[in-house]
Amino acid sequence: MNYQRILAVIEPELSSQKSLSRAIEIARMNGASITAFLTIYDFSYEMTTMLSMDERENMRQAVIDDRTEWLVNIVSEQFKTPGVNIDVKIVWHNRPYESIIFEVIDKGYDLIVKGTQQHDTLKSVIFTPTDWHIMRKAPVPVLLVKEHDWPLGGQIIAAINVGVDVEEHKSLNEEITKQALHFGKLLSSNVHLVNSYPGTPANIVIEIPEFDPTSYDESAKQHHEQCMQIHADKHHINKEHCHVHIGLPEDVIPKYAEQLDAELVVLGTVGRQGISAALIGNTAEHVIDKLNCDVLAIKPEGFVSPVKC
Repeated sequence: MNYQRILAVIEPELSSQKSLSRAIEIARMNGASITAFLTIYDFSYEMTTMLSMDERENMRQAVIDDRTEWLVNIVSEQFKTPGVNIDVKIVWHNRPYESIIFEVIDKGYDLIVKGTQQHDTLKSVIFTPTDWHIMRKAPVPVLLVKEHDWPLGGQIIAAINVGVDVEEHKSLNEEITKQALHFGKLLSSNVHLVNSYPGTPANIVIEIPEFDPTSYDESAKQHHEQCMQIHADKHHINKEHCHVHIGLPEDVIPKYAEQLDAELVVLGTVGRQGISAALIGNTAEHVIDKLNCDVLAIKPEGFVSPVKC
């Protein structure tokens, strides 16, 4: 979890590289090395079948050389940081997310850092298809960043799912919390635990007139609060930093992220086959889509990427 090898995904054509800035911030604190990684592909290459193989290869190499010079200049002029080693790698591939995952698996990176795009008028974060593919399929944590500074004493949310006696969830809760605490230590930030729980199912109230939804909801709240306290005590997190709230994760977690002005939300994505519960699979994606801060997406223990080298 020490993130000694960081892959910073470079956005083509942009001189401002949020991923590289954040990767440097992390590397300065823990001595990590960084690779500035750019995937390029010129689709006009597909239209050059009338050219010889040598001519096609020369064209491809010219594009690679041009982008390599561009990226080397950016790194050396704008991102040169004493004590931080930054390598540059350019890959020709028509599916950026696959090339990123191939590189991570092949070279053993610990963390992927990628910048998000921002909607100019709505001021909200836009997640691209490449972002979603990486979050779903990368075998290592993925940090999606927006352009902002990390203030000292900032706020980090660990979005967990206590109150469910399933080993996979317990394991994921542990990993989410450890990752949040690790970033909290690196970035001198406070860690908050946020847990949502469902209210009384509407069909029960309709089908069983004598059912008391108020008692049910209160009992569910107490159960989740007790489970939260046990989890918080284990990780030495103060009670005032524990938040249990009725509702759907995609409503509760963004609400607390906004209230706390969180810099980062850590959550779990993509469960194994057969698991269906909060913060796994599509639910996590609904949460992520409503967040306007950095997101660290992690996988359950034993996750194997479906992308094969």
